Amino acid sequence: MMNDTPSKAVRCAWCGDDPLYQAYHDTEWGVPLHDDRALFELLTLEGAQAGLSWITVLRKRETYRQAFAGFDPAVVATFTEADQATLMQNPGIVRNRLKISSTIDNARAFLAIQAEFGSFDAWLWQFVGGQPIHNSLRSLADAQASTPLSDALSKALKKRGFRFVGSTICYAFMQAAGLVNDHTIDCFRHREVTALSSRPL
Repeated sequence: MMNDTPSKAVRCAWCGDDPLYQAYHDTEWGVPLHDDRALFELLTLEGAQAGLSWITVLRKRETYRQAFAGFDPAVVATFTEADQATLMQNPGIVRNRLKISSTIDNARAFLAIQAEFGSFDAWLWQFVGGQPIHNSLRSLADAQASTPLSDALSKALKKRGFRFVGSTICYAFMQAAGLVNDHTIDCFRHREVTALSSRPL
């Protein structure tokens, strides 16, 4: 159970004053995620973000869920050229042909990992030994855009046929999915997210 958000909470500076951004920061970002469909959604949205701001993608998330069958990879993997043409006409998503086609290809690659490892979750979390990494960032200036771990994840995903999974995208995905806790130490969520796992700082 998450604590109620303090009325004058100190948050990571990146979420600013936007209520949608703050809600995402306060309840989702950095929480260890182990649900395959949610992981597929997050990986898709991080790829869609390339060249855009995350808040832009957050505002489109509900439409994305409708357009991509609730991010069920088994359904998305069956999308046809006609489906892609329809998606290109949807103003509620990022209408980039390469990003749309990559989501379909990624769904197929996602299913292949599930078939081999039992779940995408099992495959993914081995990159951090099954436990989140807790960093101690004093400010946004201390944050990294990529790390050797995100380099390794990016390389592994690309080898398996994923696209729009560069190291920077992968690190953002790792932060969002809780493989890495990059809440700054003054943020009220740093301690809460740390408490969700047993790995010490």
